[in-house]
Amino acid sequence: MKRYIGSFAALMLIAPAALAYQVTGPVLEVTDTKIVVEKDKEKWEIGRDKDTKVSGDLKKGSRVTIQYRMTATSVDVKDAKDTKKEAAKDSKKDAKAPAK
Repeated sequence: MKRYIGSFAALMLIAPAALAYQVTGPVLEVTDTKIVVEKDKEKWEIGRDKDTKVSGDLKKGSRVTIQYRMTATSVDVKDAKDTKKEAAKDSKKDAKAPAK
């Protein structure tokens, strides 16, 4: 029983980490709403708010590692029925098109 509880507890600790990401690099820009970091010659813009925990002096040029999560804010679902109807219409149009 103890082994089962230990395994379950370990899985619960690992599961949230699957949704967490990190980026490391020099800071290019800092505002109250974002931090821009350069990683592999690309600019990574990470949003921030009043709840973002910062340890140390965050400023342009500092080398940082940012932990972040991606969370959906909205989802638009296209029904499979509509997609099939559109595909069928497209294939009918292609069939009616004269061959060149």
